[in-house]
Amino acid sequence: MTLEFKQTSHLDPALTDPSTISTEKLIGRWVNSTRQTRGIAECLIERDGQGMSVTIAGVGVSGHQIVWPRAAARVMANLEEEAGQRTAALAANFDFGFLKSETYIRINKGVLVIVLFNSFRDDSGRSNYVTREFFHRHE
Repeated sequence: MTLEFKQTSHLDPALTDPSTISTEKLIGRWVNSTRQTRGIAECLIERDGQGMSVTIAGVGVSGHQIVWPRAAARVMANLEEEAGQRTAALAANFDFGFLKSETYIRINKGVLVIVLFNSFRDDSGRSNYVTREFFHRHE
């Protein structure tokens, strides 16, 4: 069996140029589709000058929201090979000192999807973990 891999250099340059992709569909306030989430309750995506920013509200121990510091977001091309779509995605990093959270955000079929990679940096012995949560637009 011979495997062939596409590399970025094999793609049409327009597909990988984030400046040609609209981020408008991402902008707004998004609420977790699971009310009982113990992760991210809300996400606010805004235009920030020439770039984008992300603010996340997590769920605290007592159920109260904990607002994370606002983070600059990098715009990325989101290539959907199955459907031949090209949309915008965002990447944002949150650094809490003891924990680093890398977020990747995109829309899939009208639902905002956040994939969160959490890495503990405090030598606590806690396991690093990945989560994926789904959000609907809050009107």
